[in-house]
Amino acid sequence: IYILDEPTTGLHFEDIKKLLDILNRLVDAGNTVIVIEHNMDMIKSADWIIDLGPEGGDGGGKVIVTGTPEEVAKWHKESYTGKYLKEVLKK
Repeated sequence: IYILDEPTTGLHFEDIKKLLDILNRLVDAGNTVIVIEHNMDMIKSADWIIDLGPEGGDGGGKVIVTGTPEEVAKWHKESYTGKYLKEVLKK
């Protein structure tokens, strides 16, 4: 199991593409990869999303929605992730 916390922080978009390629190869090799992330390019590439919130800190910690990126994007009434993911997936 690989657990990464905000791995895209400070990375150029080309480096994010390289990171996604590496993570996909880890998954293809049978590994589990868990990523805590706010970057929409990373989130839209996920197999499964667990969106916590609705806010950070004391205002968060509740599971808002789980599902594929497409499912989370459809269910965005309380999900900030779903709201922004919907826009990213339109492109």
